[in-house]
Amino acid sequence: MSLLRFLGVGSSSAKDEGETETVRRIAGQLERLEPGEAKYLAAFAYVLARIAHADLEIDATETAEMERTAKVMASLSEAEAALVVQIAVSQARLLGGTENYVVTREFRNISTKEQRARLLECLYAVAAADGTISAAERSEIAAIGEELGFTRAEVNSLRAHYREKLAEFQT
Repeated sequence: MSLLRFLGVGSSSAKDEGETETVRRIAGQLERLEPGEAKYLAAFAYVLARIAHADLEIDATETAEMERTAKVMASLSEAEAALVVQIAVSQARLLGGTENYVVTREFRNISTKEQRARLLECLYAVAAADGTISAAERSEIAAIGEELGFTRAEVNSLRAHYREKLAEFQT
């Protein structure tokens, strides 16, 4: 029995719609949101956690940036934003290798090009939150960008705004 079913969150029809367990688990904690909005935020938060975990270390500044972003994106309370980020981070640490592409693809399917571009911007903000965008984070953002349907040139043009945070350009 899954933890989600044990807690009474989600439904069997959610599986039929192609949602991942990760997205259902996070979205289930956002009961006051419309289901589509909760699903969108859940996938968004997971992809943010994916980038924070790219260098296998999620520090407090990255967590704070993810919480701030979740709070602003969905008008969440601080407690709700913290919960969403906590679940997303734990899922990224636990299932990262198997869920990364699937959740990112799901986000692509439920979002507009503008929403995907906003996510890409937020990925750079989370990666830069600790002062440096590592090579692993930069590489992961490029992969996510391609998974979201952006060209390498589009991803690189956004990266230029964070040039001073790139590890290879810091002294």
